[in-house]
Amino acid sequence: MAIFVPSTLDGASVELLAGVGEAQRATRRTRHSVNGFEERAANLAIVRYSDDPGYYLFYCSVDWEVLTDTYHAAAQEAVNQANYEFDNLHFLPRAEQP
Repeated sequence: MAIFVPSTLDGASVELLAGVGEAQRATRRTRHSVNGFEERAANLAIVRYSDDPGYYLFYCSVDWEVLTDTYHAAAQEAVNQANYEFDNLHFLPRAEQP
């Protein structure tokens, strides 16, 4: 069974994805002001809007609802932020997703 992986979120192109599960526990080094954030964040996506030079790290639910985001000047900065917030992440390009 194929897993649905969106090509866009909130109008931005999805470039990299990572799942958040039991092995990707939150480090608690940051705090998001979204009610139930740690229980609801199931996917991370690094996205880019066509009219913006930066990258967004989207924190998404299991159904790819965007819960919150952070902004970064480069994709690697977004990856670094995600790795600061969660253990054992593994980002893949969207094209390599099932």
